[in-house]
Amino acid sequence: MFRPKVPTMPQPTGLTTPPAVIEPTAVTPHAPAPASTAATPARNRPAVQLTPGTVLALVGGGTPVVLVVGAVLVSMLLAVALTAASVAVCALTVRSCIARR
Repeated sequence: MFRPKVPTMPQPTGLTTPPAVIEPTAVTPHAPAPASTAATPARNRPAVQLTPGTVLALVGGGTPVVLVVGAVLVSMLLAVALTAASVAVCALTVRSCIARR
């Protein structure tokens, strides 16, 4: 009654087809494109131009992000500290109960 029934692997019935034959194909390398002779002049200005308005916008947008991330990290640290303190109190309580016996 409690013996597990192990399924048996059924044998294939009927005709099986042989695998398809794959023939190799020749690979021809692609001719490289000719190099351009005209060189582009180098730019003298930086890629990002910061105006006083964009600097003010970046600082104004970055400050709330820093404050939110800082608040989350501080709250996580506080949660870890409270958990450690409660585990320490529980350990001392169990230790004193065992010592009294």
